[in-house]
Amino acid sequence: MKEIIGANLKALRSATGYTMEQVARIIGIERSAYANYESGMREMPLRLLEKAADLFGVELALLFEKDSQAVDGMLLTAFRVDDLNDEDLKEVSHFKRIVKNYLKLSQKLG
Repeated sequence: MKEIIGANLKALRSATGYTMEQVARIIGIERSAYANYESGMREMPLRLLEKAADLFGVELALLFEKDSQAVDGMLLTAFRVDDLNDEDLKEVSHFKRIVKNYLKLSQKLG
């Protein structure tokens, strides 16, 4: 499973244009630790998976997805931004979390 999560993290990071260093800083870990998670060498803790999902603007469950079509669907919602500092990236992550929660609530209220 850690290999699938790692591949999905890498695909999302590449699609958004973030560096490993940026992702690691935003989720609060060292770049080397993030590299181990993305390569599938180590299992990423749930709290970090949640932070990464917020940063990339996807549901947590999609990081565990084996189906390539679902992963491709994740990439459709990824948007690329350049030249953002860490504070900007944290704000983007926070905004994406708000949007995800709003969409979940809207679906439940139907």
